[in-house]
Amino acid sequence: MDEIVRLFPEHIKDAIQRKVQDRWTELQEIRFRLNQPIELIYDSKIDWIHSVKPESQDGIFVLNQLSNFSLYRMEDELREGYITIEGGHRVGLAGKVNTLGGTVKAIQHITFFNIRIAKQKINVASPIIPYMYKEKYMNTLFIGAPQTGKTTLIRDIVRLIATGWKDIPAKKVAVIDERSEIGGSIKGVPQHNVGIRTDVMDACPKAEGMMMMIRSMSPDVLVVDEIGSKKDVQALMEAILAGVVVVCSVHGQTLEEIKKRPSMQTLFQQNVFKRFVLLEKNQQPGFVHAIYDEVGINLLQKKRSLNHGVDRSTSIHRYHNVDRV
Repeated sequence: MDEIVRLFPEHIKDAIQRKVQDRWTELQEIRFRLNQPIELIYDSKIDWIHSVKPESQDGIFVLNQLSNFSLYRMEDELREGYITIEGGHRVGLAGKVNTLGGTVKAIQHITFFNIRIAKQKINVASPIIPYMYKEKYMNTLFIGAPQTGKTTLIRDIVRLIATGWKDIPAKKVAVIDERSEIGGSIKGVPQHNVGIRTDVMDACPKAEGMMMMIRSMSPDVLVVDEIGSKKDVQALMEAILAGVVVVCSVHGQTLEEIKKRPSMQTLFQQNVFKRFVLLEKNQQPGFVHAIYDEVGINLLQKKRSLNHGVDRSTSIHRYHNVDRV
C-alpha cells in the first residue's frame, strides 16, 4: 500500500498505519476531511482516527502528492472530481466549485478527500460467468447499489472473457473505462489484470467511447460500467446492431426499479439483455442475490430446486463476496 500512504504527511501516515496494522485487505476507503477525524471504512465496519485532524497544510500536501506539484496539468481530472493513482486507486475530491456557463470549471479549495482502495479479486466472477454463456456470451446487466461490488465483478468478467476459461476460448474485449475504475489505467496502461485480449479506452465518455471502439478495435464483447443516460443507451443499441455482445452495470436496487427508468425503456422493449445479475447490499459487498434470465426466472433458485429443495449452499451469494473499487 505504498502508493496510498505516500499521499499523507508523516504524522498522518504514522497514525493510519498504526490504526490499520494488518487490516489493509479489509480496508475500502480512507476519508480525509480538513479539521475532522479521519474515517476508515472496512468491509464490515467503520473506524476513526481521533488523534490527528488534518489541517489546511495537510490538504495541500496531499494535493501536491497527487499532482506531483503540478495541479494545472490535472485540470481535466480535477473537473471530474477524482484522480486515479498508481495501483488503480481513485481519490475523490470535493470542496468549493467554480462554474462557467452552468458547467463545472474547476474544484477550488479542495477540503474533502476520499481514497478508494482498489482491490482486484482474481476468479471472483468464476461462479457467475457460466450463467452468462450459452453457446456464446449473452448481453448481461449487473444491477446494484453503490459499494455492492459491481465494478470488481465486471473487472474479473473482463479478464475471464479476454483470457478464456475452462474450454471456452478467449474473445476480443473492448472496455470503455470512463472513470478509470475497471482497468485503473495510468497514462493509458491498466494497473489491473484485464486479460490478454482486452483493449481499454480510458477516461473517455461512455457513449463516444463505445462508438470509437466499435470502429477501431472490432470487439466481440463491449464492457462499460454504470450506464444511465439516453446517450449511453443509444450507443449500446448501436453496438448490439453491429453484432457486439454488451456487458454493463447500472445503479439500482431491483430489476423492477430499473425497468421503470425512462432512459432504459428501449433496452427492455427490445429485450436486449438475456441475463440480469442482481447484487445485494450486505455487510460485505458482492453478495449475488439473484441471476435472472430474460423472462425473469431466477436461475439460482432454479438450480436449488434441482437439488430437491435441499439448500446445499450452491447459491453464489453464500460464499463469494467482492469489494467495490
